[in-house]
Formats: sequence, structure tokens, C-alpha cells
Amino acid sequence: MDSKREAKQQPLVSVVIPHFNDISNLRICYLRIMQQTWPADRVELIIADNNSSCGLDAVREAAPKAVVVPAPVQGAGAARNAGITASHGGVLALIDSDCVPEANWIAEGVTALERYDFVGGRVLTTALSPDRPNFIESYEKVFNFNFRRYIEKVGFTGTGNMFVRRDVFNRVGGFRLAVSEDMDWSFRARAMGYRLGYAESAIVSHPARRNWQELRRRWVRIQDEHYASAKERAHGRLLFGLKALLMPASVPPHAMKVLMSPQLPGLLSKFGAIGVLTRLRFWRAYRMLYLLAADAF
Repeated sequence: MDSKREAKQQPLVSVVIPHFNDISNLRICYLRIMQQTWPADRVELIIADNNSSCGLDAVREAAPKAVVVPAPVQGAGAARNAGITASHGGVLALIDSDCVPEANWIAEGVTALERYDFVGGRVLTTALSPDRPNFIESYEKVFNFNFRRYIEKVGFTGTGNMFVRRDVFNRVGGFRLAVSEDMDWSFRARAMGYRLGYAESAIVSHPARRNWQELRRRWVRIQDEHYASAKERAHGRLLFGLKALLMPASVPPHAMKVLMSPQLPGLLSKFGAIGVLTRLRFWRAYRMLYLLAADAF
């Protein structure tokens, strides 16, 4: 059997990328998708643009071989839904526009679906200067995007590196809005009996946030989504408040994780990361209590 016939037997993989005002990173992601080891004629690339100020033509220029569709409802979950609706592949590969996949990313993700119904891959956090990360980058390198923990301990996968068969996605339904769409979707899928697995060899890289404003903006979004999800559960507000009160107590054990981390180049980076950890945990506690108080009055 020749290689052309073998390629035709591979499933069509629809790579879906939500995009919002991130053209420079999108170009890099697009080029790496075009360089995958998976047969090029078995890859369909869909970019769902979420009302970027540059307009759809600029997105098409940055990714000329992609199908670019508008996603008018703001939010990454809504954009992914729009991209998936426009796609045709039997396998859905979800990635963010600021992620850089390794050359065998699609192949490894598809292989993992032979054992599981949906999977999340590995995400490496990168600093602008790898040997000299600043304190925010140092914190992110230790704590950001621990997909193994998400999958094996918490029971969900992030959507920045996720593979799922289309039939499974269709049965579970699309991503919900205003909640943590990745957690919500994963929990719904697992409640229906679908198996979640970790695909360690399906690797993408993601740049670390570089300043407090970027880090804070991320956690504002995450906490808003988590609180929206908590309110839907019995005693959810109470548990959310208890988590807020316990947040400062989580600093010492996580500081030890920083000190033991092989990902940071020296003590200065580690102590800087501990400083960011402490500031962030106290800020998160304050804002979680603020959300509860604002909702009560």
C-alpha cells in the first residue's frame, strides 16, 4: 500500500482556533499548523474571529490557507462553537492563537484518541528570555497550564490543547458561555461516561504573561467564570467563600513547590516567583470575597 493511500485513510482533523486581536501570534501558530507531520490534505484549519479590530481580511492575509469565519458573540467558548460549526472533520483539535504546536502535535493527539474519548495535551510555558525570566514569567513557568494535574486530579482539560471526536462533541453539546467553558464541558462529558486522558506527547508552547496587569486580567476572567459556575451548584457560594478564606494558607506549600522546581534558573527567579505567588493569592482571596459581597447587596 503506497503512502498516498495510507494518507487517505487518516481521519480529517479540523483544527479550530479562536482569535481576537492577536495577529502576530496567530501567524506563528498558523505556520506551525502548516508544518505538521499529519498529511496536509487531512487537515482543515478554521479560524473563528471574535470581532478583532483588524477585520476579517487581515486575518485571512495572516492565514491564507485557513477558513476564516466570524464569531460575533464575544468569548472564547462562543468562538470555538462558531469554528466547530463551520468545520467538517471527524476529529476536532482545539488550540489557542497564542500557542505554538510541535510538528507532531496533531499526530500525537489523534493517536491518544485511540485510548480515550477526549484528551488534553501538554502545555509548556515559555519566557521571552529563557535563561532570564522575570518574576511574573517565573511564577507562570511553575504554575501555568498544568494540564496533567487538570486532567488526572481535577477531571477536566483546557481547550488550548484539546482533541475530541466530533461524535462525542456533538453528543455533549457546545461550550456554554459566561462559565469556565473547558471545566464545564469536560464535567458534562465525563458525566455522560466519556473517558478523559492526558496526551503528554501532544505538546504546544504558550508564552508566559510578563507583567502584573496581564496576570491580573487573566485571573479576573477566571474568577468571574468560576463564580458563575459556583452559583449554579448547591452550597456553591459557601464553598466559594471558604476557598477564598483558605487562599492565603495555600502560599507556604506552593512556595515549597517553587523552591523545588527545576524549571527556574536560580534562587533569584524562585524568590521572585514566591513574591508573585503571595501577592496573587492574597489578591485572589480579596476579589473572591468582593464577588460574594457584590452579589449579596
